[in-house]
Formats: sequence, structure tokens, C-alpha cells
Amino acid sequence: MSKKVVTLGEIMLRLSTPGYERFVQAESFDAIYGGGEANVAVSLANYGFDAHYVTKLPKHEIGQAAVNALRRYGVNTDYIVRGGDRVGIYYSETGASARPSKVIYDRSNSAIAEAKADEFDFDEIFKDAAWFHTSGITPAISKEGAEITKKAMQAAKKAGAKISIDLNYRAKLWSPEEAQKVMKDLMQYVDVCIGNEEDASLCLGFTPKGLDVTSGKLDVEGYHEIFKQMKEEFGFEMIASSLRESYSASDNGWSALIYDGKDFHQAPQYDVRIVDRVGGGDSFAAGLITGLLDGKSPADALDFGVAASALKHTINGDFNHMSREEVENLVGGDASGRVQR
Repeated sequence: MSKKVVTLGEIMLRLSTPGYERFVQAESFDAIYGGGEANVAVSLANYGFDAHYVTKLPKHEIGQAAVNALRRYGVNTDYIVRGGDRVGIYYSETGASARPSKVIYDRSNSAIAEAKADEFDFDEIFKDAAWFHTSGITPAISKEGAEITKKAMQAAKKAGAKISIDLNYRAKLWSPEEAQKVMKDLMQYVDVCIGNEEDASLCLGFTPKGLDVTSGKLDVEGYHEIFKQMKEEFGFEMIASSLRESYSASDNGWSALIYDGKDFHQAPQYDVRIVDRVGGGDSFAAGLITGLLDGKSPADALDFGVAASALKHTINGDFNHMSREEVENLVGGDASGRVQR
């Protein structure tokens, strides 16, 4: 039997401008579904795990379409609560060269933002679960979202599941002061923390010297410093972060770093030509979780996660549709992109 993995969050309707059109010139939008923890669930199901996604969605057709999008890729939707009035929406504009991508949220009063913790049977949800993953987006959407996240973590810990969180600070959802008040309290339950320098600074209050996320360059030594501080304060088993060098909106350098309390490991860097970067971090988190659940070393798990995410950047939409074999081929050094016949 495959290992049971649970993710919790908000899946939204994504309305994207066609190609590289700007919002102001678009006369139509491409409609798909996605969201941080849903993206992770799809990847995990694709890699062969018994992936369960937890959220609340309306009973109407748009809510059902979101459920169907998950079912299409093998995600178990049995624990999704139905009710509420609306599915959150976000609008996406793909950038190019010196023009950055943009996201506009329309997610206030969504079904999951207004859900109550007692609507979810967390004891049943986490029965036999090996892993639980969520992100800092879920507690940011509402006070109810923060309470649901905490109750879920408590139940997962009680069930013996490992818990990971992607800090994922979103300035459009809350302030650093609000984030730190909530997130610091949640860290007591977390085994594997994922977050870059900016996330750690804004969500947890750790700010290493020389932090400048707009420069496009990385200070890896700054990560070493901040990871040690986070390990000391919260006792995480592991801390990981993707490392993005932004040459432009079209081309990035992509790697990652992990710290297990003893050693640091930096994965090989890939230079990626971006088709769609939304979901890139989620595909990294899913790949890292996959490696750890497979029993790989932290270094090997990180390498799998980075390769999976590098490949995701070449795929339209939130979900990563790469197979284990394709990811392992890239880890093994096959980055030629030659046609397979």
C-alpha cells in the first residue's frame, strides 16, 4: 500500500491571460485550477503516493470543477468539505524579459476562508497518514484558516505524521507583524520547514545581513546563518529553501539548499527558460517530500526536488506533470532536451 500523504489549503480558479498578453489587453482568459497545497498533492499523487487534499469548496458547478481537476490527476478528495458561496480566484499575467509576471487575487470570503475547524474530522483525516503538508498561505487567508491549520497540525502530530510547511509569505494577504504572530506559534509542530530568506524574515523575524531579494543574486552564506538560527529556536529536523537567481522574468538559475542540523547540501543549479513559474516552489516541496518518504538522504531528496521543480518551470499551469522517471533522468544528468522517439 502506498504511503498516505495529506495536504491542506485553498484551491482557486486561475484565470490567465493568453500567451504573454497583459491584463489590460486580454479579451479572454484561460481557466484552470491551482493553489499551493493542491499543487503539492497533484505531484505526490503523480509520484505514486496516496495523496489526500483537504479544503472546503462550494456545492455549485465551479466548486465541482475544482474537485474534478484534482480527481483527474489521482488526488483523493474524500475529505473535501462542501459548502460556502465562492471559489477564490486569482488572475495571472506571464512576464517576459525585464517585465515581471503579475498576480491579482480575488479570494476574499471564499469557502475555505470562512470554514470552521469543527467541520473537519481531523482524527479520521490523519488516520494512517505518513506526512502532512501545508503552507503559510492557508493561515494567512483568515483567522479561521489559521485555526484550521493549527488544529490540523495538532491532529497530524498526534497521529505520528511528519509535518512540513512552506512558509510562503504573501504580502497581499497579511503584514509581517500579523504573519509572525501566527506562524511562530505553528512552528512548534513542524518537522521540515521550507522557506527562502524573505519568507524567514517576514514570517519568523530572522533577517541575515545583506538581505536583498530584489538584486537577483544570492548570498548562500546568509542562508547558512539563518538556517542555524531557525534550527536553534524551533528545533526543526530539516530546513530547506529553493535558491532562485533571477536573470530576468524569462531566465532563472534554480537550485536549493538543505540543512539537517549537521550538514548543509546545495543541489546542482539548473538554468531554466521559464514557461510558467507559478507552482515552481510547490513542485520543489513535493519533490523534497517524495525523496524523504522514499528514504533518500536529505541531499538526494533535495536533488530530486530541485530537478522536479526545474522541469515544472517548463509546464503551463499550476500542476507539475512530470513522472518520477523523467525527474530521475534529469537528476542523472540528462538535460539535453533532445526529442525522445
